[in-house]
Amino acid sequence: MQLSPSGWTLLHAGHGGSADPAFLALLALAGLGSAVVLGLALAALVRRRSRSYLLVTLALATLLARTAVAVLSLTGSVAEGSHHLLEHGLDAAMAALVVAAVLDARSVRQSARSDDSRDPRTGVPTDDGGGEER
Repeated sequence: MQLSPSGWTLLHAGHGGSADPAFLALLALAGLGSAVVLGLALAALVRRRSRSYLLVTLALATLLARTAVAVLSLTGSVAEGSHHLLEHGLDAAMAALVVAAVLDARSVRQSARSDDSRDPRTGVPTDDGGGEER
């Protein structure tokens, strides 16, 4: 934060002008942190190879994309209105990807539970009601 005549304001990049050194440091730290987290997510995706891990990886990629939008805004490559539209769009995409990952993981778990009660050779449901054998 920096002190302005009207009080405390959030650090923000100017379009095409010089940015506050604290903002530049924060942006670099955000980019580095996002890249590390995305790298870990990619490693987990390669190991697990599931749709849920893919969706989480894509959600985490939006963090790095937000940093890229901020850098482009700082250099004047992205207009202020587009900057905010892109950031909020990435926020919505992240939320949607996380929700999709959770729903996918739940559906896979429910599917695995229902498959447990089937004969592995035929796929026909077995009688697990504890009844008498005939």
